[in-house]
Amino acid sequence: MVLGSFHYPRWMQAETALRCRAQKLLNAPSNDDIAFTKNTSEALSVVAYGIDWKEGDNIVGTNQEFPSNRIVWESLSTKGIEFRKADLGSAGSPEDALFSMADTRTRLIAISSVQFSTGLRMNIERVGDFCSERNILLCVDAIQSLGAVQFDVQKSGAHFVMADGHKWMLGPEGLALFYCSSEVRDGLSLHQFGWHMVEDMGNFEQEDWSIARTSRRFECGSPNMTGIHALNASLSLLFETEMHNVEREVLKRSEYLFDALSSLSAIELITPREPGRYAGIVTFRKKGVNTTALYEYLMKHKILCAPRAGGIRLSPHFYTPFEKLDEALGKIAAFLP
Repeated sequence: MVLGSFHYPRWMQAETALRCRAQKLLNAPSNDDIAFTKNTSEALSVVAYGIDWKEGDNIVGTNQEFPSNRIVWESLSTKGIEFRKADLGSAGSPEDALFSMADTRTRLIAISSVQFSTGLRMNIERVGDFCSERNILLCVDAIQSLGAVQFDVQKSGAHFVMADGHKWMLGPEGLALFYCSSEVRDGLSLHQFGWHMVEDMGNFEQEDWSIARTSRRFECGSPNMTGIHALNASLSLLFETEMHNVEREVLKRSEYLFDALSSLSAIELITPREPGRYAGIVTFRKKGVNTTALYEYLMKHKILCAPRAGGIRLSPHFYTPFEKLDEALGKIAAFLP
């Protein structure tokens, strides 16, 4: 029997459930603050091209960002907007490096909660306090923390938070969560329009329409319903486990790798191991070892990793057996001279 869209009303219940789970994951004030975009890059673009910039404004970011959180801000140079990159490896704290780049023309600070290559975890609350005191907008790419460690958007003071579902949230590609604070939502201009972003969404006969008062205004057309069902299911797994347990187990695995890698001769940890400065990413290198060759060797032996920051990135989740970590460590030790 062909059903087509017969169960579409029931499918939409999953969309509502996912907004509620996303609200809980972020500790957002309301599920009205949650929108779904195709990916992190699209959400960043909504912010970048929604702000009413003035020529001479600047944005402060870092020199460790994934291209998505750099290119979009650099593209605003055509509008006379400067993108400044703080050197997070300079003296002092990473936050101090950021703050030193800001001035009275800084409109926005754009950072990742956890850096994709080095695994550096930022003190988002401290950055949020700095922004609040100076009336600066805060935009956080949280793809490397949401689903791995707890995130409280209200404590962070972030105005915008976005993250693809296919990383630590265990969802499929093609769907991202986008938090937009109600405080700034009306101030973002829109550049995409369609049936899904209007207030009276189901009224297809209306001639007069208005923009949705909620963050659904950023969703112009039909939702990725397959992705919504999958991400809703994966978040239900995280909540069944409970995020404080997920975070504990993720950090435990990072610490296990820190200790084991440090015991190998001349291994250098790129990821800082100070408490509060790491999450689920552990990146390391060894001088004299060809990173590409090591990466290919590990992948050949089914050790999932990535070449990052001149080294190798490992990213075990809360469910990764320690036996698998030992297997990876054994292969690394066997490759090293």
